[in-house]
Amino acid sequence: MAALATTAFALFLLCVSDFSSVSANGGFTIDLIHRDSPRSPFYNPAETPSQRLKNAFRRSFGRLSHFKPTTSSSVAQPNQAESTIINNRGEYLMELSIGTPPVPIKAIADTGSDLIWTQCKPCVDCYTQTDPLFDPSKSSTYKTVPCSSNQCTELNGRCPTEGRGSGSACQYEVNYGDQSHTIGDIAVDTLTLASTTGRNVSFPKTIIGCGHDNAGTFDKKGSGIVGLGGGDESLITQLSTSIDGKFSYCLIPFASEGDQTSKLNFGDNAVVSGSGVLSTPIVEDQTRKTFFFLTLEAISVDNTKIPFSSSYSASGEGNIIIDSGTTLTILEQSFYSELEEAVDKVVGGERVSVPQISIPLCYKVSQSQDLKVPNITVHFTGADVKLEPQNTFVKVSDETVCFAFAPAENLSIYGNLAQAGFLVGYDLKGKTVSFKPSDCTKV
Repeated sequence: MAALATTAFALFLLCVSDFSSVSANGGFTIDLIHRDSPRSPFYNPAETPSQRLKNAFRRSFGRLSHFKPTTSSSVAQPNQAESTIINNRGEYLMELSIGTPPVPIKAIADTGSDLIWTQCKPCVDCYTQTDPLFDPSKSSTYKTVPCSSNQCTELNGRCPTEGRGSGSACQYEVNYGDQSHTIGDIAVDTLTLASTTGRNVSFPKTIIGCGHDNAGTFDKKGSGIVGLGGGDESLITQLSTSIDGKFSYCLIPFASEGDQTSKLNFGDNAVVSGSGVLSTPIVEDQTRKTFFFLTLEAISVDNTKIPFSSSYSASGEGNIIIDSGTTLTILEQSFYSELEEAVDKVVGGERVSVPQISIPLCYKVSQSQDLKVPNITVHFTGADVKLEPQNTFVKVSDETVCFAFAPAENLSIYGNLAQAGFLVGYDLKGKTVSFKPSDCTKV
C-alpha cells in the first residue's frame, strides 16, 4: 500500500538568530518544522505515532469552533469568527522578532485569526510562558496607536478601561471560543522574519497587539498569536504590498520529513507556475474576511462523481474553507455520508472502530494484505485536484487505517492532510488559490 501519512501537519516556523535586515523584494522563504518532529519545541518523545495522531484529530475537531462566530470581540469584525487554541496546543508555532533591538517571540501561527499579538509588560493578568515577556519600553521603534486617532477607529479599537492598557493608547480585545482572551494596546513596531538564506527581512510599523491581560488555554511555550488570515490586521495582509499579495506553502508528509523541512514562501518565491498547476477562485466573504473560501463542486471516487451541495452557501459559491491549521478534511454531514458510502464500496475491507478517534470510516489492515485505496479527485471550480493515498488515508496503528475525512454540521474545511505534497499558492491580488503536485522536500 502506498505510504500513508501518520500525523497532522502542525508546524513550527524556525527562524535563525542573525537579525541583519534585508529587503523583501524578490521574495523570501521560511522553514516550517512539523510540531511532532524532534526539532519542534512541542515534541514529546514519550508519545507514540498513534498518540500523536489521536491528539491531532482531537485538535482538528476542536478547531471547528474557529469558524463559528462568538459574541464578544473587537478590533475587527472577522475576529468574531475566531475561536480557540484547544488543549494548550497550537497547530503551528512561529518564531519571529519584534522591536528594536529585535526580541525573539514564539507565537502560535493561526490561519483562523488576524491580529498579531504577544504578551507584554506590564502584565495585569498573563498566562505563564517560558520566554521573557516583551517589554515595549525597551524598543526604540515601538509606538502605541492613540485612542483618538483615525487608525484606532478603522481598527475598531476603543479607549481602555482603568487598569488595562496604557492610558490613551487604542485598545483591542479578542475573545476566543474556549473562553480564552487577550486585551491590550494596539501599537506599531518593527517585525522581523528570518529567511532560509540565513538573513532576515524586517517590516517597520507593523500593527501588533501588546497584550497586558491574557488568559485561557494558551501554551506556556508560546508568547502570543500571529494571525495569518485574510483580515486587515493579519500578517499576510500587512505584508501584502511587500510580497505582492502572494504566499505559498509546501507541506511534507510527516512520514517523509526526516531532516527535511516544509516551506512557507512570500513574494516572488511564492509564485506557483509551470505544468500541472490548477487554480481556483477565492470567494470573498466581507463579513468573514479572515477565512479563505473556495467553491467545491464535487468529489469523485474512482469513476463515481458526487455533486456537493452546501447548506452554508445559498449560491453554492464559497462553500468550503481552505485551512492549513485543520488536520482532517471536514464535510457537511449529508454529503459526507454519500462520500463515505462510495469509498467503502471500493475499499470493501473489514471496518473497525478506533477508541478516542472520532473518524467514522476505519479499516483493519495487515502486512500481508494491502488496502484497496480508491482514486479520489476534489473538484473545485476550475481545478480538479487528484489526491494521493497519503492525502486520503492515515495509518493510526499497525493494524488500522482511517479515511482522512470526517463529517460536521453546516461546515466544510479543506484540511492539511489533503494539501500535503502540493505547492499551495495564494494570490490575494488575483484572488486565486493554486495547487501544484510537488516533491516538497525539493521545493
